[in-house]
Amino acid sequence: MTAVTARPPVPGTPPVDGIRPVDGTRARLDAAVRLGAIVLLWSALLLVAYWWAAGGGFQDLATLPTALDSTGRLTGLVASVLLLAQVLLMARIPTLEHAFGQDRLTRLHRLVGFTSFTLMLAHIGLITLGYADGRLRASVGTFWTLTVDYPGMLLAVAGTACLVMVVVTSVRAARRRLRYESWHLLHLYAYLGVFLALPHQLWTGQEFLASTARTVFWWTAWIVTAGAVLIWRVGLPLLRSARYGLRVTGVVVEAPGVVSVHLSGRDRGPRPEAGQFFTFRFLTGRGWLRAHPYSLSAAPAGGAMRFTAKVVGDGSGALLHLRPGTRVLVEGPYGRLSARARTRRRVALIGAGVGITPLRALAESLDYGPDEAVLIHRFTDRPLFDEEFRSLHATRGLRVVRLPGHRRSPGSWLGSGVPAIDDEAALRALVPRVDEHDVFICGPEAWTADVARSARAAGVPADHIHTESFGW
Repeated sequence: MTAVTARPPVPGTPPVDGIRPVDGTRARLDAAVRLGAIVLLWSALLLVAYWWAAGGGFQDLATLPTALDSTGRLTGLVASVLLLAQVLLMARIPTLEHAFGQDRLTRLHRLVGFTSFTLMLAHIGLITLGYADGRLRASVGTFWTLTVDYPGMLLAVAGTACLVMVVVTSVRAARRRLRYESWHLLHLYAYLGVFLALPHQLWTGQEFLASTARTVFWWTAWIVTAGAVLIWRVGLPLLRSARYGLRVTGVVVEAPGVVSVHLSGRDRGPRPEAGQFFTFRFLTGRGWLRAHPYSLSAAPAGGAMRFTAKVVGDGSGALLHLRPGTRVLVEGPYGRLSARARTRRRVALIGAGVGITPLRALAESLDYGPDEAVLIHRFTDRPLFDEEFRSLHATRGLRVVRLPGHRRSPGSWLGSGVPAIDDEAALRALVPRVDEHDVFICGPEAWTADVARSARAAGVPADHIHTESFGW
């Protein structure tokens, strides 16, 4: 394996007290984008609520049937805005990807999606009861009449069924029983569900057609959402795959059940940053339609890339059988676990198991000097990239801390070999002045949350804790 060579200091502002400042311009820009996105979403929600109120929403609360109908309209409006928002959150829009990072976008997508789905079910139930004059026994017959007699309703019911399937399979207990490939395929039905809801909203939704401004608002929202998916989920990946022209150049078994795949292509298109990940499709015949996300485990250079994965399923298992020359389609680069998020000179890189892969790339690419960077690796069987980290220690001054063993107890991120000391105190001991560091964390979802909690307790501000977890 190629040894890591030392990088010369990055030219810039002269050191102050021996420590060069870090340019946090991109991090500040991302913070502004996050604020703007939140303001935009709340503005859209308040606007549709205003339209509901201006259309007699409060006056209709006077009697039970009209109150049910009015509340049903409001929940439908809010559910529609959130439905489009959840699609945009996963549309891979570069501005949002840079600002939020994939992990945070995924959490927001789940929160917004479950909220939208709950409000949509409330909308269906309240409208049905309203049309049934509040009589529960008549609601079934009323629902059937609405479905077959009102324009677009049958399509909306079919769309709702698609969304029910997506939501049910997204519940954590259900996801554990599904292969990633099956879950990913089922999740695509969300797009069909959203599309089938459109005719009902535009044909029979009075809040959508009450004025030209409302019609323009909803059509614009739908067109922007559809355009975002087509451009950034379909068009851009195809374009970047063509420009990168990646092919497999080698497969290396790093440890039992852990494999690295080396890729090479043209040095064109956007340059990925160390710490980011791609979604890969290998044109090997069967199964190439299934995309799998893997983090880069070495700093990309000259069109060459390397990612490392743990063999846990059909997709990762197939990596062992890749042959040199296999063509590769990619989506990305994605993720904010990179130098983009950095605002402090001192950095702490903390990873568990194969979660060390993006941190290995960061340790190679970040600009730092002796005593400015520490890497903590918790592992069960054997450490990964041991020789490469030794080289980084010798050439760059990276301090490497290894924590062997299984987690010593539920809720603790430390290994079983650590003495009886609480997690926060251990972090302070392992990373002196940790509150002055940018902390990058990668590993299983629960473990990552435990490390982040210890970092916050140790005084690290939330904006300086950058996480990425392995899960779906």
